Amino acid sequence: MAKRVVVGLSGGVDSSVAAYLLKREGYEVIGLFMINWHDKTGVIDADCPWNEDVVFAEMVAKKLEIPFHVVDLSEPYRERVIDYMFSEYQVGRTPNPDVLCNREIKFDAFLEAAEAYKPDYVATGHYCRKETSTINGTEIYHLLAGDDPNKDQSYFLCQLSQEQLARTLFPIGHLQKPEVRKIAREQGLASAGKKDSQGICFVGKVHLPVFLQQKLKASEGNIFEIPADLPQYSAEKQDISNLEAVCTPWKYERGDGVWTGKHQGAHFFTVGQRKGLNVGGKTEPLFVIATDVVSNRIYVGQGQSHPGLFRRGLKIIPEEIHWVRRDLEMLPGENRDYLVRIRYRQPLQKGTLRMTGSGLYIIFKEPQRGIAPGQFAAWYDGEELVGSGVINQ
Repeated sequence: MAKRVVVGLSGGVDSSVAAYLLKREGYEVIGLFMINWHDKTGVIDADCPWNEDVVFAEMVAKKLEIPFHVVDLSEPYRERVIDYMFSEYQVGRTPNPDVLCNREIKFDAFLEAAEAYKPDYVATGHYCRKETSTINGTEIYHLLAGDDPNKDQSYFLCQLSQEQLARTLFPIGHLQKPEVRKIAREQGLASAGKKDSQGICFVGKVHLPVFLQQKLKASEGNIFEIPADLPQYSAEKQDISNLEAVCTPWKYERGDGVWTGKHQGAHFFTVGQRKGLNVGGKTEPLFVIATDVVSNRIYVGQGQSHPGLFRRGLKIIPEEIHWVRRDLEMLPGENRDYLVRIRYRQPLQKGTLRMTGSGLYIIFKEPQRGIAPGQFAAWYDGEELVGSGVINQ
């Protein structure tokens, strides 16, 4: 009897081709479309709403002659992704809703919804791969980068567990994006020419301040420009033997910097941001180097190479450390070299992970630009994503 797979059919080309490939391989395929967001506040009109996506998904299902169903997961999505996003911005952190969406919705709530169809597996159109091995008598699932370096989405799946990986297939992870579109065209799938989705997972491209103002109030505050020659930036003050000091964000006090403008809420900004400051007349563009939501202040620096944008390290507190490979979990006192990224599509960076009783410190070989609390750091052993964690500082 053929194995049954429920595919998260989104209406996009990637999940469409995933469904086609699984059917061609002999699986019994069921398409399941997720409705996760109804509110259009702050959503840019040019972005396709879900009610257009569901039409594409249904057309693909008809073409492939597979059953098609729709499930509304908007309540868990709001509670577990969007509300979390609002709460993080409110305290001055920068969340990654796409990582949360995968952990909490696509590979949790969706898995639960799919159980109604008694599947052996679920599948998605992510550009990543899974391999299986046996280590010390235990079956281990390896989460690997997709073969297309321009589309690799393993970072977005950095919070998945062994249990979630055991039930999941990634049918297009070995393909390049042009190959996926070629297959879709050859098979006459309606989504073949459809543009890739952008913006927040399931919400779309948004004007972030407007979107956040559903919950967070605008509040006028001051912008201060920090010079590039502060003593704290000096090399002698970045001794990597002092983990806590190296991994602490740059701090600025009242009186630091020169007043340079107004903003509408420090919680609307993040480290490294350029857009939205609306301050002109400078030799080089201004970038956010720190925010203070308590005093509602933003600190900025001129130019992409301002030292306030760079740090050598970051810290993840114990409860936020996640090992995809639980068998590789580090113990206090251990040091280990990995390749690390702190945002999607960032080239992998050489770093040393140092586990202590107070948390995990990552010290990079080269200073990193725009380390933002609330984002996820993910570490790799070659192509394999081994673990991840929420950046605490």
